[in-house]
Amino acid sequence: MKNNIEALGDMDMTNVVIFEHPLIQHKITRLRDKSTGTNEFRTLVSEIAMLEGYEALRDLPTEEIPVETPIENTMSSVISGKKMAIVPVLRAGLGMVDGILSLVPTAKVGHIGLYRDPETHEPHEYYCKLPSPIEQRTIVVVDPMLATGGSACDAINMIKQHGGKKIKFMCIIAAPEGLKKLHETHPDIQIYVGHLDRELNADAYICPGLGDAGDRIFGTK
Repeated sequence: MKNNIEALGDMDMTNVVIFEHPLIQHKITRLRDKSTGTNEFRTLVSEIAMLEGYEALRDLPTEEIPVETPIENTMSSVISGKKMAIVPVLRAGLGMVDGILSLVPTAKVGHIGLYRDPETHEPHEYYCKLPSPIEQRTIVVVDPMLATGGSACDAINMIKQHGGKKIKFMCIIAAPEGLKKLHETHPDIQIYVGHLDRELNADAYICPGLGDAGDRIFGTK
């Protein structure tokens, strides 16, 4: 299945990465399959997050430090500053955290809790806890699904209100409607999308999508 990039029209893609990597696409296909069980689904979400994170974190700041190798003394690069914060949008975003932590084990983890009203599809906040000082960190907000874009926009609003500045958003599946809304609301952030699907249906679910990511990660209904 090819990314539905034409649905974005003339949207500025400067800060948007839509992945075409065959490994990511292969794993997303396994996620879509309704026969994929909870354990495999959870593993795939984590693996996709790691693959996306490799690209999303290519601009982390570094500095040179002295290192003694078995051969000689040298200067070598390490991540500098206050490093990173990973902020999953609860609850489905939790499934992506370990994949990124496997790349940057020293990253701090915050949490933002939002739930979607089943009738209006609008997000409502119930929890926010962020690492401090958040303003000095590269912040990666993660949520497997970017549907209407409401939860992602609100989560990033909350982070900005707490002083967050350098923000990235990572998802696995996005609808054109949600990607457009997030990009228009927060044009200053970098957005990384595993696959851009066709559309939202009347119930604001992504089509063809993969169902409810939270239920499939945690084995609930």
